[in-house]
Amino acid sequence: MIRSRIFALLGWIVLCEAAGAIGAFFTVSAIPVWYAALAKPVFAPPSWLFGPVWTTLYLLMGVAAWLVWRNKRTAPLLRRRALRLFFIQLVLNAVWSPVFFGLHSLSGALALIVLLWLAIAVTIAAFARVSRAAAWLLAPYLAWVTFATYLAYTLWSLNA
Repeated sequence: MIRSRIFALLGWIVLCEAAGAIGAFFTVSAIPVWYAALAKPVFAPPSWLFGPVWTTLYLLMGVAAWLVWRNKRTAPLLRRRALRLFFIQLVLNAVWSPVFFGLHSLSGALALIVLLWLAIAVTIAAFARVSRAAAWLLAPYLAWVTFATYLAYTLWSLNA
């Protein structure tokens, strides 16, 4: 029983980190050339910071999803709805880097990150109905995406 819970937890974490790996595939080659050439605001973090931050956020996302998935005390319909919303935001998250770094679309990435922000907020609300801890584990993710949205807007403003 404990072993299956650990494997399930690892599965959720791997799923979330895989979404990050999709983004990394497009990001790594674009940072030293395309991203480096963009005009950036003074508050833009150094490029090396994004990897550790996102790795940590994907870990927290995986744990949060696992907490919702394993909470058998909550109605199955609420859990399924919360996890569907989680998958929607995860797909939006995975698509953002190919749009921004792969297609070099500042406007597309800005529109997408606004949708992502909304999807995360709705997911947090749904997770809170199943597990308060799971909802709180997504709070740093929402905070970072809030910052990233402002950064995306500023990059779009400076480079459009």
